[in-house]
Amino acid sequence: CFKPAKEHNIPDDLDKMLENKVMEKVSDLYYVKMSVVERMCLDGADREGIVSKSVSAHSDLIPGVYEGGLKIWECTFDLLDYFSEAEIQFTNKTVLDLGCGAGLLGIVALRGKAKKVHFQDYNSTVIDEITLPNTVANCLNKGSTMGSGGDRKTSKPPSKRPKKAECLSDALTKCRFFSGEWSEVSQLLLSSNKPFSKYDMILTSETIYNPDYYSALHDTLARLLDKNGRVYLASKAHYFGVGGGIYLFEKFIVERNVFKTSIVKVIDKGLHRCIMEMSFKDS
Repeated sequence: CFKPAKEHNIPDDLDKMLENKVMEKVSDLYYVKMSVVERMCLDGADREGIVSKSVSAHSDLIPGVYEGGLKIWECTFDLLDYFSEAEIQFTNKTVLDLGCGAGLLGIVALRGKAKKVHFQDYNSTVIDEITLPNTVANCLNKGSTMGSGGDRKTSKPPSKRPKKAECLSDALTKCRFFSGEWSEVSQLLLSSNKPFSKYDMILTSETIYNPDYYSALHDTLARLLDKNGRVYLASKAHYFGVGGGIYLFEKFIVERNVFKTSIVKVIDKGLHRCIMEMSFKDS
């Protein structure tokens, strides 16, 4: 299903974007409480109707309709931990958070002084109701009211912006937000009149659950990654009921013979999970 690509502009009224949002916090990152967003969507904020369809189908994944962006999947936190452990440097890098959902990977890159951070999710509702508010909330709180540590807590978004929100405006000017299917988004980026440079880093978590998507994902990475760039991908070893997983994707990559791969971390707590690093073979 080739869902058309769309760029989402950052609204002028940032305070209004955070109205009626309840924020949670983990590992020093703010994100909107998903259950509140889902209720708002059922009340009419969801033009795609993905929440009602998800409820009706009793599923977090409806291929070609809804691809899971209303949840934060556990491999996202695996990848965040890996960035810290491996001391991954984002300074002056151009970064894409692919299949971003809540956008936490891209927000961490933004905090790490990335030069540019782009966010992509299949669903426009996810970008408008989750990714954009999360990015704004973390920019608002950067260096001021944000605490430290990994304790979850619920809080309201800040009622007032800093008088001179320099960190906010500077950070958000580095960001672009896109919805749509991967190949459509890559086509939009590559054919746009706006300046575009390929990504030094592409970050993606739990995007290889469906083998039907492997070709589109592989080709998107090949088209958008800089020749010396790196992909950091987090995944479960196997997705029961869907059929995908890290080793099946690794086999697919080997057969295509474009990228080299390395499993840089294995997590054995709960379901078997992995972090994979990818780069071009000729890099």
